[in-house]
Amino acid sequence: MAGETQITVVGNLTADPELRFTNNGVPFASFTIASTPRTFDRQANEWKDGDALFLRATVWREFAEHVANSLTKGMRVVARGNLRQRSYQDKDGNSRTSYELDIDEIGPSLRYATAQVTRAQSRGQGGGFGAQPTGQSDWGQPAAAQANDNPWGSPAAAAGGSQGGFGSGFDDEQPF
Repeated sequence: MAGETQITVVGNLTADPELRFTNNGVPFASFTIASTPRTFDRQANEWKDGDALFLRATVWREFAEHVANSLTKGMRVVARGNLRQRSYQDKDGNSRTSYELDIDEIGPSLRYATAQVTRAQSRGQGGGFGAQPTGQSDWGQPAAAQANDNPWGSPAAAAGGSQGGFGSGFDDEQPF
């Protein structure tokens, strides 16, 4: 949407994402990302932590289920989304403002860790990631290209040609 404040935050989850459901049965997950700036103090010759920013974050629908099943407390994540400001009154009648992040994308930071990624089964229909025309992979390659053991290779590589770039088909069992 135009005019939205998009931000990217890098930080650690303060707790496991909590998966809940609306009254209509729509899943959502809420969690907090703590982002602490670090600066190097040359006089003391050491790193110093600044004040931590605690940002409440929310994801919706199938995305929420993926997050709840994949991310855990303490994980370092990179998250992008729309920053929202919410004003309310606390129990003592004082006006308060909170900032929350509606997440568009999130994943583990690979700066100090590794990850094994697997493709989730899609429950949707009608042209989404899981819907595919007969004889076609999700990426528009012939379904036979899915037999390639290297999910990053090209169909030519599967046929014994040179290693290619992104573009071979993926099946739902292979990591990517």
